[in-house]
Amino acid sequence: MIEACRRERRVSALFADSRDGEGGGDLVELYAVLAEEDTASLLLARTRIEADVFESLTPDCPQVHLFEREIAEQYGCVPRGHPWLKPVRFHAPYRRPVSGVETATVPVVGVMDYYRVEGDEVHEVAVGPVHAGIIEPGHFRFQCHGENVFHLEISLGYQHRGIERHLVGGPTPRTVHYMETLAGDTTLGHATAYCHAVEALARIHAPAKAQFIRGIALELGATGEPRRRSRRARGRRRLSAHGLVLRAHPRRLSQHERAAVRQSVRPGPDSRGRRALRHRRSGEGEPSDAAGRRGADTASAVNLLWDSSSVMSRFEDAGSISEEVAREIGLVGPAARASGLGRDVRTDFPKGAYRYSHVPMCTWSTGDVFARAYVRWLEIQNSIRFIREELQELPEGALQVSVPALMPESIVVSLVEGWRGEICHVAITDESGKFRRYKVVDPSFHNWSGLALALRGQEISDFPLCNKSFNLSYAGFDL
Repeated sequence: MIEACRRERRVSALFADSRDGEGGGDLVELYAVLAEEDTASLLLARTRIEADVFESLTPDCPQVHLFEREIAEQYGCVPRGHPWLKPVRFHAPYRRPVSGVETATVPVVGVMDYYRVEGDEVHEVAVGPVHAGIIEPGHFRFQCHGENVFHLEISLGYQHRGIERHLVGGPTPRTVHYMETLAGDTTLGHATAYCHAVEALARIHAPAKAQFIRGIALELGATGEPRRRSRRARGRRRLSAHGLVLRAHPRRLSQHERAAVRQSVRPGPDSRGRRALRHRRSGEGEPSDAAGRRGADTASAVNLLWDSSSVMSRFEDAGSISEEVAREIGLVGPAARASGLGRDVRTDFPKGAYRYSHVPMCTWSTGDVFARAYVRWLEIQNSIRFIREELQELPEGALQVSVPALMPESIVVSLVEGWRGEICHVAITDESGKFRRYKVVDPSFHNWSGLALALRGQEISDFPLCNKSFNLSYAGFDL
């Protein structure tokens, strides 16, 4: 696997699963999903962990460090040689030990154990996990010298939502609702990944019209969901009024579009309302171009950023991530593309509408706050263009097919480009065709490490700016 990563293959998922052992406990198997963009191929590896110990890959492949910590916490298996084996979410393990088999003991690292930087005038600044306002819990500990940040450690996973465990035994009527709430602002992305997985296991294809509606829905999410920008993070008070308009407008649109969109992200599916996606009625009862209005409203606010020299001076050279570091830690989505990495599931592993209609990949080279903001702006424009074009060419035909029983003893990997980046779902079925294990990797799981590294060498006052430029999900991390 290390050699695979050295050959420009990256880790989309690394997780464990347990089976009944002869001693009455659970034996553990390790699964890895590797993505290779150059050949548009996915590689799946599996091995059994003996005596609950395996050699850590983190020293040679840093992008797996969180995956290995998660495996240690969930299954009690020790990645020998891991540099910092602190639990990710501090919950009870998933499995029982095997009777009569000597197993390793996971080193105990407490919830309040953090990296420490020693030296004269070095001090710590701790923020959270309880925050003002309505954001979710997360603890940020800065090791500083004066205003300069040496190191930021981010500790999340306070909610222990346990969604992956609730998916075992599915699919059931509740399963799709779990998918829609995995990360509240990525409803469409996770639901679409789930649909792809179920349809592959059922050996069916969604009708062409439904696939194009899904693509339109995903691009609508890309234009409307990344809307949380604090006044301080934007750096300009005069943007606040525009920001309120942008926050309200996608919400109104999403209410009107939801009847058409949500039904498209069901295995099958049963979609309605091409006209609801294309138009919403104005006050005079006439239809209007919703995508076009969204683009115009966004442009009026965003152009205030690019025309402001004071904003540009704050954005440029702030929180930079080099291409080399981005590759090492496995960044995905706009954050990766802002550092020069050409990673986009729509281009590298196209499915559905993206097999027929191309969305240009946007990259930048500086990896700073400006790059992340500018790549996002370019992609919003491309998404709006895609929506308007596809609505004009939406195929006719059926919208629904029946879903038979899923294949037993099978595994499927589903990748979708959400608005934050790559979403990976891995479903494993048992002998009856029910989910024995369902693994979800939200893009935030890859990218929180990028925020920590972006703060190194920055002033601590740059944290809100850098944080919002990544705009990561607490909920998507705490599954």
